[in-house]
Amino acid sequence: MAAHYNVLFLCTGNSARSIMAEAILNYKGKPTFAAYSAGSHPSGKVRPEALQELERARLPSAGLRSKAWDEFSRAGAPELHFVFTVCDSAAKEVCPIWPGQPMTAHWAFPILQRFRVLQSKSSAPSATLSSFLIGASACSCPCHLPA
Repeated sequence: MAAHYNVLFLCTGNSARSIMAEAILNYKGKPTFAAYSAGSHPSGKVRPEALQELERARLPSAGLRSKAWDEFSRAGAPELHFVFTVCDSAAKEVCPIWPGQPMTAHWAFPILQRFRVLQSKSSAPSATLSSFLIGASACSCPCHLPA
């Protein structure tokens, strides 16, 4: 039987970075991974820029929503295997006790504003945040630009 892992991405507002991580892993990680996202203080809405980047990358965004992390510490929540904080603010907060004691780590995602600065320095007009996060096939992606 193939292994299956549930992954939760956490950010304070659950409006962009964690949402994008959820969408990317759900697309790239099937059937081995199922991704979820949540926030310590969810904004209640997904940022339009995040949805635009997912659309540009042709990644599904249906059903994505900003939600509180306590949804995943309740009875009936998916058993988590990995929990990643993707913003420095969430990494400094005291997280709930996750059932099953998943592996936890901090994985700093670039913020949208920082990406926009990098994108403006790029000579490649097709550079997108999703290609930056997923890994571009060409070396003109923003991750190869000077800070």
